[in-house]
Amino acid sequence: MRISIVIPVFNEADTIEAAASALSQLHGEAEIIVVDGGSSDETVALARACGLTVISASRGRGQQMNAGTVCTQGEILLFLHADTYLPPDALALITAALQSPEVCGGNFSLRFEGGTVGAKILTRLYPWLRCLGLIYGDSAIFVRRSVFAAVGGYRPIPLFEDCDLYQRLRRAGQFVRLKEYATTSSRRFDGRFLRTFIFWITMQVLYWLGVPPQHLARAYRSAR
Repeated sequence: MRISIVIPVFNEADTIEAAASALSQLHGEAEIIVVDGGSSDETVALARACGLTVISASRGRGQQMNAGTVCTQGEILLFLHADTYLPPDALALITAALQSPEVCGGNFSLRFEGGTVGAKILTRLYPWLRCLGLIYGDSAIFVRRSVFAAVGGYRPIPLFEDCDLYQRLRRAGQFVRLKEYATTSSRRFDGRFLRTFIFWITMQVLYWLGVPPQHLARAYRSAR
């Protein structure tokens, strides 16, 4: 089964070269598409200099990832954030997980980069979020192309698009969490862990209570 990796980016000049380097260390072959949402920095130029294929789409991770899938050919879609790094054998792990026809997709266990207290807390907390029905894109979501199409892909919402997709995938088949770890950046929490963590939990609770993601996105942008 061929795997297509779709990477949404926006102003990721500081991370895209490291992302390209990590991708080059994956064992096996994969199609890689970077989807730029209108970056104003050197993201696109740097990505192309690293040999990555770049397309443009309307800003918004959901829209960008949907646009990326249109340009891919793989039977398996892997949605990867630019600051998340996969284990070298990730492609084989994904292929093995999808040998069972009952499995529609899955994600990786997640480790937050760095030795800070915040990174350690987030790494320990993340597995418990699944018990609450929460999956975020930092954990590298993968899915069969046929299932992704059947559930309608990502919805054009500006926030919690991964949680929304996860809920629909769970109804379409078995969603597995691999025991192997992907590593993601904890840059959003650097130097302001408690404030950022409380804010994000508040946003999540409001989403559970039915506040439209469009309203939450305005508050999110104001707080960044």
